[in-house]
Amino acid sequence: MPITGSDERFMARALELARQGFGMASPNPHVGAVLASGGAIVGEGTHTYSGRKHAEILALEQAGERARGATLYLNLEPCCHTGRTGPCADALIAAGVRRVVASMSDPNPLVSGKGFARLSAAGMEVETGVAEQEARKLNQAFACWIRTRQPLVTLKSAMTLDGKIAPPPADSKEAAEAAEDRGWITGASARAHVHEIRHQSDAILVGIGTVMADNPLLTDRSGKARRRPLLRVILDSKLRLPPTSRLVQSAKEDVLVFSGPVEAAPRTELERHGVRVEEASQSDEAGRPDLRAVVARLGAMEITSLLIEGGSRINGAALAQAVVDKVLLYYAPKMLGGGAVPFASGPDFDKVLLARCATWQTLGEDSVVEGYLRDPYGAY
Repeated sequence: MPITGSDERFMARALELARQGFGMASPNPHVGAVLASGGAIVGEGTHTYSGRKHAEILALEQAGERARGATLYLNLEPCCHTGRTGPCADALIAAGVRRVVASMSDPNPLVSGKGFARLSAAGMEVETGVAEQEARKLNQAFACWIRTRQPLVTLKSAMTLDGKIAPPPADSKEAAEAAEDRGWITGASARAHVHEIRHQSDAILVGIGTVMADNPLLTDRSGKARRRPLLRVILDSKLRLPPTSRLVQSAKEDVLVFSGPVEAAPRTELERHGVRVEEASQSDEAGRPDLRAVVARLGAMEITSLLIEGGSRINGAALAQAVVDKVLLYYAPKMLGGGAVPFASGPDFDKVLLARCATWQTLGEDSVVEGYLRDPYGAY
C-alpha cells in the first residue's frame, strides 16, 4: 500500500528514538521502533546494548494486546537469527503485527533481507525504503564494522580558509603566549558540534605531538550518557607520554597507547596510572605505529567508529595509508598565512583524493564539509 503522511511521521519518531542509542548501542546498531494503531502510538522502543532487548521487543511489550493488527515502524530490518536474543521477526509474527514499515535492510551480509522475507512469508505487509538515506547515515559505523570488522574512520580537522590548522611553531615563550592568545580556530558552535561527533564515536585518536603541544583531555563533553567511555588512543612510538599530562592523570583504563619497542620502566609507570600500552607494528624506519594495524586492532576490540583528531603528520599518514573512510573538515573565516601548520603533511601524502557525497553546513561563523572517501556500505 502507498506510503502516507502518517507513515512518514511515525518513521520520523522511530529515527528519533534510534538516535537516542548514540553512545549506548555500540557495537550493535542504533534502532528505534514505533507501534501505531488507529493513528496513535501504542508502543515504542530504543535499543541499548546493556539493555539487551531489541527496540521491537520493547515496543511490543509496551503495546501488549494493542500490537495485534498494528503497524510497526523501524529504521532497520528486524533480525531473524538468534544472537544474545531471539529473532525479532518471529516475535512480531506471534504478536499479530499486521504491517511493517522499515527504512533499510540489515547491512550484515549474513542477514540482509532474510528478516523481511520471513515477515512476508507469514503474510505480513512489508514496506521498505522510507527515510532510507537518513537511516543509512545513522548506522554507517555499524555497517562498516559488521562488513569489514574494522571501525568507520573519520578524519576531523579544524582549519582556516588557507588550510592551516595551527600558527607557526613557537620558537620562544613570548611566541607561544601570543599563539595561545589567538584562541581557538573555530567558534563555539563548531566546537559543540565536535563534541556531538565525539559522543557518537567509540574512540578518538591523536599523535604524541598533539599531546605534547596541547595537553588535551580528549573526552566526550556532550553531557550525554555513554555505555562505555570514549577510548582515547595515542600513537607514541617512543612512549614519551608524560605521566603528569591530563590524559594520564584522568586515565581509567580508557587511554590506550600504541608504541614501538620501548623500555619497561616508562611502560610500567604509565600502566600504574591506568594507561594501557600495546606495541604496534611499525610503518617506517622511524618506528611510527602502522595505522592500518592500529585500526584493525581497534576493530577487534569492537570499536565501530574512530575519530582522528591529530596534527598535520597524523592526518597525512592516515590519508596516505588509506585508513580514512570519511572526512569532517571545519573551516573558520580566518587566514594564518605562511609558516603556519598545514592540514596534512608527510612524504607519502601525494595523492589526489575524491570526497564523495559531500555536504556543506554552516555553524555560526564557521562551515563544516563532510564527505566520504569510502562508502561504509561498500558501494565504492
